[in-house]
Amino acid sequence: MTAMRFLSTRRKTQAVGLVRAIHDGLAPDGGLYIPESFPRFTPACFDRHESMADIGVHLLTPFFEGSELESALPKICNHAFAFPIPLRACPDPQVKILELFHGPTAAFKDVGARFLASCLEYAKQPGDTPLTVLVATSGDTGGAVAGAFVDYPSTQVAILYPAGMVSARQEHQLCCWPPHIRSFKVGGNFDDCQRMVKEAFADPSITQKLRLTSANSISIARLLPQMVYYAASSLQYWRETGGTANYIIPAGNLGNSLACIWARHMGLPIGHIALATNANPVLSTYFQTGVWQPGQTTATLASAMDVGNPSNAERLFDLLPAANRSDFRLSASRVKDSQIRDSIADAWQRLQLELCPHTATAWQVRRWMDQDQPDRDWILVATAHPAKFEQIVEPLLGHSVAIPPAFSSLLQRPVAWLEIKPTLESFRKALLEESV
Repeated sequence: MTAMRFLSTRRKTQAVGLVRAIHDGLAPDGGLYIPESFPRFTPACFDRHESMADIGVHLLTPFFEGSELESALPKICNHAFAFPIPLRACPDPQVKILELFHGPTAAFKDVGARFLASCLEYAKQPGDTPLTVLVATSGDTGGAVAGAFVDYPSTQVAILYPAGMVSARQEHQLCCWPPHIRSFKVGGNFDDCQRMVKEAFADPSITQKLRLTSANSISIARLLPQMVYYAASSLQYWRETGGTANYIIPAGNLGNSLACIWARHMGLPIGHIALATNANPVLSTYFQTGVWQPGQTTATLASAMDVGNPSNAERLFDLLPAANRSDFRLSASRVKDSQIRDSIADAWQRLQLELCPHTATAWQVRRWMDQDQPDRDWILVATAHPAKFEQIVEPLLGHSVAIPPAFSSLLQRPVAWLEIKPTLESFRKALLEESV
């Protein structure tokens, strides 16, 4: 079978193989890699596949066939899905909760980061120049990437995060790693961090000295495994009810949401996909008006979703042309900070559910959907553990939230970071360890 090729969303560069797409992170023309074509499935294709890792191998084999990583795919999936990803029942019979926070850094980003790290490790060839992984984070991505690469000291990792715009516990998990993982506190917002990463890839003075790759959701190796938990949970719902699963997904940079959209596009039994955003309006405005208007980032309680210009919009627009948006079974709703607080309190008071601020955006959208579509079942995607946001959550709950053991161990480690300005020049000097 012909190996899968990957195109740039901007179509100004040649299609490449899987390993090249993973190593590049960003396509040479500045676009994002997408599959040249998508395989098609039906629920019956997975009749003999039960475990998350087994479903992952079956779902992702078409993307890996003919590549240098084809034979390693089962090992990669076993590593990425080595912790539970349960679809929990909820006291509300019309709601199930997909818990994505049981990994080592207590956020959904653990899946994609571990998958990417394994891909890069298995793709290594004798004599390869060591890799430097660049990652911009609004809270959880950086910690997950650091945790995924901590055991691979030959790979350097550079984490950029916005000063004052992540929780104290998030910042600790961004900065508590061995020397091959460096953390840069940027005097700006997440969009500045994301821009600096993209600019670094386009800067010859950096790329001639370092072999760069990306671990953000611009990486195709982040998105592919995220499709797996949507496939697995939708199949579980299909087997239990015979119906398609409808999702409410907290949305920021659109990587997690796009993985669900891609899984549905490939034939998994998924119905409506509702995106829950915080006060940053770019997605809700687009779905209401059809106008794409990126803007400055607004800081919110759901800090990991503080994105004014989501990178994965390029992939979304490539899959779903601007016309006929109403046919896409997609919607986006904007949730204010006051509503986040109210949803955290409501979920606990009525159903004894502890939610992080990001998952609370999905809970608020569910409350709205219950008024508009009272007979529809929903799967709420819980993206992070509430203990990562104790200063927000605990006063609303009236009690402390238990810290997961793996995450608790990170909080005992010493931390170190370097403060830099939100400019490519500042990042270049720090990355190359030049004198300022």
